[in-house]
Amino acid sequence: MLAKLSTRLAVRRCAGTGFLALALLGAGLPATASTARPQPDLTRFYRQKPAWTACRGSDMPKDLQCAKVTVPLDYARPRAGTLDIALARYRATGKSQGSVVLNFGGPGGQGVSELGTDGREFLDLTNGYDVVTFDPRGVGRSSPVSCGDGAGAVAGATDDTAGIDHPQALLGQLKKAADQCARYSGPVLSHIGTVNASRDLDVIRQALGDKKLNYLGFSYGTRLGAVYAAQFPHKVGRFVLDGVDTLTEPLSEQGVAGAEGQQTALDDFLDWCTTDIACPFGQDRRAAGDRVVRLVRSLDANPVPIDPADKFSGQDLVGALGQALYSKRSWPSLERALASLAQDGDTRGVLNFASGGAGLPALPGRARPTAAHKEQRKGGGLVDPQYIPADNLPAALMAIDCADDPDRPDAARLTKDLKNLLATYEQASPVFGRYRLTELLMCYGRPRGTDFIRDRVKNVDTARMLLVGTRGDPATPYQWTVETAARLGSSAVVLDNKGDGHTGYTSSACVHREVDDFLLYGSLPPGGSSCPADGKDWSATTGSDD
Repeated sequence: MLAKLSTRLAVRRCAGTGFLALALLGAGLPATASTARPQPDLTRFYRQKPAWTACRGSDMPKDLQCAKVTVPLDYARPRAGTLDIALARYRATGKSQGSVVLNFGGPGGQGVSELGTDGREFLDLTNGYDVVTFDPRGVGRSSPVSCGDGAGAVAGATDDTAGIDHPQALLGQLKKAADQCARYSGPVLSHIGTVNASRDLDVIRQALGDKKLNYLGFSYGTRLGAVYAAQFPHKVGRFVLDGVDTLTEPLSEQGVAGAEGQQTALDDFLDWCTTDIACPFGQDRRAAGDRVVRLVRSLDANPVPIDPADKFSGQDLVGALGQALYSKRSWPSLERALASLAQDGDTRGVLNFASGGAGLPALPGRARPTAAHKEQRKGGGLVDPQYIPADNLPAALMAIDCADDPDRPDAARLTKDLKNLLATYEQASPVFGRYRLTELLMCYGRPRGTDFIRDRVKNVDTARMLLVGTRGDPATPYQWTVETAARLGSSAVVLDNKGDGHTGYTSSACVHREVDDFLLYGSLPPGGSSCPADGKDWSATTGSDD
């Protein structure tokens, strides 16, 4: 699931270092326009009816249907251009009570292809709903953003210490990357982000014929759901947020927390791997951690050629590890992939995990867009799947996270504190620290993001919603669930999943049942309910044992 591919971040750190304060610099943009102003006429967008047809593509299930809705490029100026948003659905098999809309995470995760690939995990919901998903603006078929063929070299600017030792040159590369992303992405890049995606979601709700939105969001999808609840509180139906994202921490603190959490997940993997004679890092647990670090540094110094134009670096490996460690089910195949890489220099296995990593080579079989397809994308029309840019996921992730975060340290502050920042990140994780710092730096040169999420998404006056937090989640820590529930207010009910892995719906039978009961029948578990870890009694229990 793309929820598992989310690079949203791991265990929360109460960061007290002065270095991280730099991301708090700068004032944000106004959250919303005054309600006294005349509002733009959006009637034509709210009168749409999707034309559902069988999804094209030999890999798409025959019973999956596709359609589109059209939304304004700029909601403040709806006549200034439009975008088409790709939809997909499984029809209800039982008595339908409308639709439930899914977002699988990311940010940057494609909904349409994900529902086609792993949608069977959600077919229980067709007992009462059409199960619907979409590619958010800038993602997948919906005007996908891109940073172009050369973006990988810029994304890898911190692969070694040269960039850190020469910060002015590094900042120049980062500004060049931002300009290149804007050039390749087209008009949608200036109007990307969760606030606009939430407004698109309301157009989708109306087009589906639902008076209220029923919603199941994973990881980043919980951020989108929370923003929708703040923007459209009286349109909230049955809402489930699984793997709850933070609404308050700046990207700098999230980056350190993410590095720490991913390091913990890697340590857990190595604890398991070193009990197996086939582990490529040996059976000495302490030495195994050092060997991973040496492998990353060796590949950064001498990347492995993939084809005449591309190489696989240590940071590419780190990106692959980050994707693979979100689920224990991936550990056996990750072990085999790492063995092939370490012993034979064979990158194919790790590349299967790394398809969402920044700076990676084009996916196999990806067609190069023609001039006509480039114009189609820039004009707001849907893009054929084979012409979705190979770097769309990392490009969209960066664009959306940067658009959602108002903090932008200036060049002088970054230059002064860059080495200290690197030390802080590498202390959090010798493997993931540099990679996560690069993610933070990629916002440099981009417009400042919105204040809306941090300042306005709180105390929502909505129907009660279910928030699922997993104790061993390496991407969205349980503490974020507790904090976001307190921020949202009395509407939020927390289900404490005492298992492991990123999100609970597809890994815990107890969570799956509780979520289905709420979405299908409106049966919300009492506050303080919990689900046991795998291998225990699947009955939900009441009361918390924090």
